[in-house]
Amino acid sequence: MNLLNTLVDKGLRRELPTRDEALAVLATSDDELLDVVAAAGRVRRQWFGRRVKLNYLVNLKSGLCPEDCSYCSQRLGSKAGILKYTWLKPDQAAEAAGAGVAGGAKRVCLVASGRGPTDRDVDRVSKTIEAIKEQHEGVEVCACLGLLSDGQAELLRAAGADAYNHNLNTSEATYGDITTTHTYADRVETVRHAQSAGLSACSGLIAGMGESDADLVDVVFALRELDPDSVPVNFLIPFEGTPLAEEWNLTPQRCLRILAMVRFVCPDVEVRIAGGREVHLRSMQPLALHLANSIFLGDYLTSEGQAGKADLDMIADAGFEVEGAGTVTLPEHRADAVAGGCGSRGGGCAPCGEGASETAAEARTAQAPAGTRTAQAAPGDARTDLVAVRRRGAGTDLAPNA
Repeated sequence: MNLLNTLVDKGLRRELPTRDEALAVLATSDDELLDVVAAAGRVRRQWFGRRVKLNYLVNLKSGLCPEDCSYCSQRLGSKAGILKYTWLKPDQAAEAAGAGVAGGAKRVCLVASGRGPTDRDVDRVSKTIEAIKEQHEGVEVCACLGLLSDGQAELLRAAGADAYNHNLNTSEATYGDITTTHTYADRVETVRHAQSAGLSACSGLIAGMGESDADLVDVVFALRELDPDSVPVNFLIPFEGTPLAEEWNLTPQRCLRILAMVRFVCPDVEVRIAGGREVHLRSMQPLALHLANSIFLGDYLTSEGQAGKADLDMIADAGFEVEGAGTVTLPEHRADAVAGGCGSRGGGCAPCGEGASETAAEARTAQAPAGTRTAQAAPGDARTDLVAVRRRGAGTDLAPNA
């Protein structure tokens, strides 16, 4: 297929595909799926070999969020039966992190619900970062605390944080349909705050919220322009008690095409399969490892993942290897940019900035046909039984499943 040959060539050169090429990946048929996976897999192996980076989530504060993000089980007014608790103490969070590190996690992601942290919250999280670093030398720590105010990213960096996560989630054009209590621009600004402070930027998306192919391409092109070092790809978990509870739009094949498109657009970036992989990829998760080079181990914020041992077995059985603590995740040119203050610091350097001439406004002039939306899964295909609310781990007396 000429399209795939072109995309592989561009991916090996770190060249941005055209918008039409990205849309064409999402439009491929199931008969072409293995060809798509094989092509994107070549790009993945060029920059990341057969390594899989493991990440582990620690939910520092669960529920009780004043924001109205439609996809979130912790949102204002959510009736989802999730765990709700206030801030974990630093020693509790460090103990929870230890379970992930013991399972092979190289990065610990500290997440707290809410619009954004107060300065007191930042001080609390700083103490938690210090406690984790003291007990687990060499582990990466990523904070995800919502919208940042001036100076807060610098305080987190000074405490030892390596990265900051704040996802764009969906396209700018449709963001107001998903959330009304803050804006898409607010999210972009927070990522820029993190980059300016010297933190490695982590920003991604949520697929399956009823968006069109054009929306997916919009947000991935926007991410490439923003130039994060890692891009988590979440697949919507339609929690009962949230406005998107009925949005079962994804099939395993659709998820693989989305991951392939992300890999082609962001060839040398850490692409992470995040929330919802067990629910939507199901038995095709091993194929996704040919596209993404990073996953979360164990449970998520408010839902249970598959057993950590099952993840490790899956990685080994698929012919991949867990990335060791002494290995630098990013390709050399991106790792050098991080160390030198370029690349992930918003400088738009060559790895993800070169050739990115299309602006968001220009991109939207080439919209897919009006009304185009994600392929709906047949009612019988929706596996609602796979959504398991988290009842263990941080905030409970039960051990996490790492």
